[in-house]
Amino acid sequence: MGEQRVIVIENDATWRKNIKGILAKMGYWVIGEAEDGQSGLKMVRSRQPDLVIIEAFLPGLDGHEVAQIINEDKLAPVIMVSSSTKQNIIEKAKAAKVFAFLMKPELESNLIPAVELALTNYQEIIRLENEVKELKETLETRKVIERAKGILMETMGITETDAFKRIQKQSMNKRISMRAVAEAIILAHNL
Repeated sequence: MGEQRVIVIENDATWRKNIKGILAKMGYWVIGEAEDGQSGLKMVRSRQPDLVIIEAFLPGLDGHEVAQIINEDKLAPVIMVSSSTKQNIIEKAKAAKVFAFLMKPELESNLIPAVELALTNYQEIIRLENEVKELKETLETRKVIERAKGILMETMGITETDAFKRIQKQSMNKRISMRAVAEAIILAHNL
């Protein structure tokens, strides 16, 4: 808890005040409030909060649409609130990939646990996505180096170990990555 920055997008001023009060009591910092989806989305983009709490049914740009954009752009986790479960609202919330859906009458007792879980799960998702990205990059680098080693082995008649050592030595001498050396070897071979 503490110092987490939250934006509340809710068209009802009373509910905005209630949500803000609950969050403030627990040490969260509400850095912005909006009463419609369009201005809420602009605020999220400009202020970069740690969490967004949004009403499902908003004037103009619907809460589901805003939540989906926030998710696709990886801006923050979203908790959706509503006083109704009509119009396939849960299915829409799933499609928008919100982290929690809360009913307004029970909001006070459920908001903080939902906030804590949303923040924790979002950070874990971001960490895992970064790890996957790094692993893909490492795998791609290995493929490029293997290809360059193959070219050196074929054209120079050297062993795999010697080919690797040559790439490694060039990398250290030129102070560039082994991948850059390998890509240069591949490029020169293709010419």
